[in-house]
Parts: sequence; structure tokens; C-alpha cells
Amino acid sequence: MTTHLPRAAYSEEELQSLYPANLELRLVQILLRHGERAPVSARFQNAGLAPYWPYCNAAQRLRSVAYTPQDVTTWDSLQWRRRLERFGEDDGPTIAAGVGGEVDGICQFGELTDKGRDTTYELGKRLRHLYVDQLQFMPKLIPDADMIYLRATPLPRALESLQQTFWGMYPLTARTASFPPPTIVTRTPADETLFPNDGNCRRFAQLSRAFAQRAADRWNTSDDMEYITSKISQWMPEHSKKVAVDSHPRLSGIMDTINSTLAHGPETRLPKEFYDQKMRDIVGRIGVEEWFAGYNENREYRALGIGAQVGDIVERMVSKVEGVGLSINEIGGENGKLGRGRGGETGIIFALNGCHDTTLAGFLSSFGTFNNEAWPPYTSHIAVELFREKTGQYPPSRSANTQPEKTDSEFPIPGNKPGWLASMRGLGPAKKQDPTQGPGGLKTVDHGITAGIARRAVADLSESERQRLDGYYVRLKYNDRIFKVPGCAKPGNHMEGDDSFCTLEAFKRIADSFTPQNWKVECGKNLDGAVPGLEPGTQQWAGYVDKGF
Repeated sequence: MTTHLPRAAYSEEELQSLYPANLELRLVQILLRHGERAPVSARFQNAGLAPYWPYCNAAQRLRSVAYTPQDVTTWDSLQWRRRLERFGEDDGPTIAAGVGGEVDGICQFGELTDKGRDTTYELGKRLRHLYVDQLQFMPKLIPDADMIYLRATPLPRALESLQQTFWGMYPLTARTASFPPPTIVTRTPADETLFPNDGNCRRFAQLSRAFAQRAADRWNTSDDMEYITSKISQWMPEHSKKVAVDSHPRLSGIMDTINSTLAHGPETRLPKEFYDQKMRDIVGRIGVEEWFAGYNENREYRALGIGAQVGDIVERMVSKVEGVGLSINEIGGENGKLGRGRGGETGIIFALNGCHDTTLAGFLSSFGTFNNEAWPPYTSHIAVELFREKTGQYPPSRSANTQPEKTDSEFPIPGNKPGWLASMRGLGPAKKQDPTQGPGGLKTVDHGITAGIARRAVADLSESERQRLDGYYVRLKYNDRIFKVPGCAKPGNHMEGDDSFCTLEAFKRIADSFTPQNWKVECGKNLDGAVPGLEPGTQQWAGYVDKGF
């Protein structure tokens, strides 16, 4: 429930089994939960827990960009240290101090701690060992990060965890002397889909409240909740000594404080009753149901909570298959200008996404694979791996590969000219070939945008378009364990002899069933509608082809 304890590196025998000789790896996308952090709010000070934690020594080494107005072409950095100020006893200002009187290195609420930086750096080292040293999929030395897509949510702990992971995977010794600053993609909170964004999606907020209330109705009067109350009620607020899913603090908030204290030193620990193993198991089980059951039981919950991000991940895979490198997720461009693709750079073969526990569990639950799992520990990660059959038809894979997967001469792309918006979203019909323009002979529009099959549902593709997905497989790994998508077990939906390798077409069909066409529009729809899944017999089960069933 706290820190992910990684397994040992794969042995040679395990590698041969996990990465069979008849397949070659083409694209890896990592979703990583941030590392250990301070609690998101001060709780249980009456139990002796210090509100301010001295575990964030990065606060003594902060840097900000600065320039002199008379010469805006010259940029520099201001190095500074942060100290937190709080209200004093007489309401005047005073400096916040840690449990030992420390005034430097004090954490903000929810901030990534020194340990969180350490574990995410170690995650980067493990990813390097697997994908660079063992599989030789990524190069040992890189001149730039153009082949790597880096993205983080607006929360600083996600960004910093992403940076630490990248630093562990490609330290200074693995970059050339001329290595330029890597591009890290972020979004405004209103556009963020790398976590379940109930703050900017009204319908999802409505759905999540409904499933949270169901959990409260189911568990608040249970024997399990009585057991939790018997252990920690003496530290609950005077007005509400009984613990409940929706108590104050909420049960999930209690879990957050327990987990963050367990992940750090003895100076910031709660009384021993909080760490009763039976109680922790109950708290975790109820928390998982409250937050994630909706993904497994309600298609709309999946669509609005994680569907847009799943659509981005699938689009990146299909764009890799199309070989034109024109995914919405490709970034950069020369001198800051958009080049090929929706954002610029092409040839991405690795992606790192700094996100959260709710991202990981929401993603896995939406594919029907998170059954009986505990709450995702700090520094957990999902690897979405795309493979291609080795048929002798294509050139072999190479590091920093930018070659087309399948040239348009092998796979003609019929279609009429799409509208501008359809092209932006990849929903319109593909453009006719023009061998004189664009990568692979595809004519480009609007900063290099081309229409393709990446964002279009499989059901809307022609037979020839669907055939482009043949020979490609997707596999999910969560904390280095294989997770099988239930809908991929059907004959024809997986590689022969191994149903952990889902065909790309089947995986995309499942994803299509809950990928929204317009996330923002759908967030404002159906606000007075019913919520399927709350009652037995109304569930819309996750992880299957054909509209989620």
C-alpha cells in the first residue's frame, strides 16, 4: 500500500519467454505514479503527527529562469531556497519548522520528498536496464530526446517524478555533450486527461460521487468499518468519532496519511493502531471500490475518467503502425515551430508519462484487469508495449528508429479530403497519396497534420485499413507483472498460444468502446441521466470487445 518494492531484473530465461523471438518491440509507453510524497493535508496532529515534514531538501536548491530587461536575449537562472511561513499563535507570521526544529527542506503538502526522488530515479535505472541493456531497444547514448515523449500532469510531484525517472534512464553519462534541453509536455488543468479530471468534467464528477455514495451506503454500517472505528476513533474529530467512507477526514484521506507516514521516517509516524494490518487491508479494499469500481462497471465512467488518455495512447500506437509519425502526441519542431505531425518531431519510440495512482488504477480497471489489486503504491508504473511480428517483410528494428512501419506503396490509403477539424482529430477519411509531399508520400495540412486511422474507431475502418493493424500486438505490464485483458482471450483476439499479447485491432476495439469523440462536450452531457452500474444487473463490464460487454 505504500512503496512499490521492485522485483529483481528479468533473467535471460525470463526475457526469452517475455520477449519471444518471433516478435520485435516497436513502441513502449510508460505511465508512472509519482514517488513518495508528503500528505496532501495536515491530519491527526492530535495523534502527534507533525504537520510539516523535513524531507524535501530540493527546497534548498531551487532555480528559476531570469533575464535582464535591457538584454532579453540573455537568460540566466536565479538560485534560491524556500522557507515556509505559517500563522503563529497570535495570528502573526512565523516560520514553519519540522519535528526536529528544521526550517530548511520543509515540504509543502503533497510535495515529492527526497525518498520519492530516489525511488523514481531508481525506476529510471530499471527501465534503462531492461530496454537499453537487456533488450537493446533504446540506444545507450542519445544526442537528443526527440525519440522520447515526455509528459506530466500540472501537479509538481508528477513533473518532478518524470524528471527523476528520465534522469535515471538517461543520466549525464548517457547523453552527448551537445544534448539540448528535452521537451516536456504539459496541459492546463482544463485540458488535462492524464488523470481523472473531476474538477473540469461535471458529468464525471457526478458519476464519481454516485459510486462514492454507493460505497458509503455499502460499508459505513459494516462490521469492517466498526473494526476500523474501534482502532482509531480516539483520534477522530470530536464531532464525528465514527470512521466512514464519507467521514471527516474521509476514509481515503486516512489511507493517504497512513501510506505517506509508512513511506518515511519514524519521526513522522502515527500511533501503532493506525498500522494494524487487518485495518489497513480493509481500508485499502474499500478505497479501491470507492474510487475505481466505476471504471469496471460503467462505460461512461471509463470514457470521461480515462478514455481520452487511452485514446492518446492508442493513437500513438496506430500512428507508429501507419509509419507517418503524425500522432497528436509527437512534439517539438525546429526552433519551436511545428514541423511534421501535430506537434513536430517524429520517430518517437518511448514515452514517459508522469501521473498518479488514480491514473494507473483507472487505466487498468477500464481494461478489466485491476481485479483484487491493492491501491497502487508510490512509483508504480504501467508499460504499454507494442510488438510487430517478424515476417522478413520489413527492415529489422533499430535504436532511435524513424523509419516508416509500412510504406504507403505497400498499403495504399484511399479517401477524400477531410475537413480541418476532422484532420486535427484524425477522424476524417485519409488523404490521397501525393508522392511529392509529406513523409511516406502523404500530403500534409495544417502544420503537417494528415488524416489517418489512428483516431478513428475500428468499426469505421475499411477492410484494407483494418488490415494495416495485422501482425501487431499490445501487452500490458503493471509493476513488471503481465496483465491480461479479458476480451483478448477470445480466439482471434490474441497471438496464437499466448493471450497476453492482444492483437492491436482487438485492443483498439476495446479502447474505442470508451474513447470519447469530444471529451469536453461529453463532460457536459447527460447531467440528469441515470448512472448504470450502481445496481446489480446494470453493469457495463470493462475489458471486452463490442461496446464494452
